[in-house]
Amino acid sequence: MPENPAAHARALTKDTQLCISLAARPSDHGTRFHNWLYNELDLDFVYKAMTTTDVAAAIGGVRALGIRGCSVSMPFKEAVIPLVDEMDASATAIDSVNTIVNDDGRLTAYNTDYLAIASLLATHGVDPASSVLLRGSGGMAKAVTAAFADAGFTDVTILARNADAGAAVATHYGFAHRVSADAADSADARADVVVNVTPIGMAGERSMAGEDAGALSFDPAVIEAATVVFDVVAMPVRTPLVVAGQAAGKTVITGGEVIALQAAAQFELYTGTRPTPEQVDAAEAYAAAG
Repeated sequence: MPENPAAHARALTKDTQLCISLAARPSDHGTRFHNWLYNELDLDFVYKAMTTTDVAAAIGGVRALGIRGCSVSMPFKEAVIPLVDEMDASATAIDSVNTIVNDDGRLTAYNTDYLAIASLLATHGVDPASSVLLRGSGGMAKAVTAAFADAGFTDVTILARNADAGAAVATHYGFAHRVSADAADSADARADVVVNVTPIGMAGERSMAGEDAGALSFDPAVIEAATVVFDVVAMPVRTPLVVAGQAAGKTVITGGEVIALQAAAQFELYTGTRPTPEQVDAAEAYAAAG
């Protein structure tokens, strides 16, 4: 594991730039990732995870206090849209924000989740002619669906517990949709690529359908029929779906890859510095060990 950067941390000054995250349930992951890189690259920044019950006031604080950057997680990804000055194309494409950059009081919103998914589909060589089953209909599912659509995928079916939300995401991109509360009720489905964009498999959390951290988001027969298994859940990286996909010899894309790439894109937007892939890997290893 990379050395703890606290051993040689830069002293805070009046010029130190602050970046924060806003989430309903803050974690240490982003804090560890960004601060490790700030120290590695000797940048006068500090990052702190936060939560709020008043998102409008929080974003007002970002603007008024000169906070350089703000990572946005659920349930705030859509609520912040009317609070910013400009939407980058990555956020406009899906009406969802996960990153805000403050340039002298002007707030610009981005979605680096979308950028990370698009990059992973390309680097893993996922064929746009493949059929896709995507479980989920929330804000992150919109980012994933948009990335598949923009990469040229046309045979995509959205599986969602919420019929209206699933239909809305699917219809926007001309994809199929199907009501599916859990893995068992879609056991007859088949596709080349299966993607989980729900909390199923997330440690310490439960999905809306009540599955715990040990549950599979797809039936074993569906996993066996696929060639690519993709789980957006990042904590833990080795979710039950990832473990099952690896055991079955499938090409596996993990949430750890997603969170590292999106965080690296955020880091560059905040600091103007792009860390190397090796530095990103080291920062992610340090973050994941926390």
